[in-house]
Amino acid sequence: MYRASDRVEHEQWLSEIETVADRLGLGTQARSHAVDLFLSALPDQERSKRATMATSIYVGALVAGQERSQTVVAEATDVSRLTIQQRWKDVLERAGLDAPSW
Repeated sequence: MYRASDRVEHEQWLSEIETVADRLGLGTQARSHAVDLFLSALPDQERSKRATMATSIYVGALVAGQERSQTVVAEATDVSRLTIQQRWKDVLERAGLDAPSW
């Protein structure tokens, strides 16, 4: 869970989530999931925030049924595909959801 003040403190990152979501053509539900996942998994280190943002967008789209490939999300967020690949299941499970079996 996150505090309401986290939204204000991390407005720059939330704005970037919206920008990337526009680029990827994601709907409202995917965007909402991505924001919630990002704020819930917020890392302490500034350098990890981009990776967390990218992973949150990937998982948010997955949960909303608007899947985008790890490669497409990685390119849109300027991280490596491996970064998303290594983190997405943890973010999903931390949110209380089960990872797909495919």
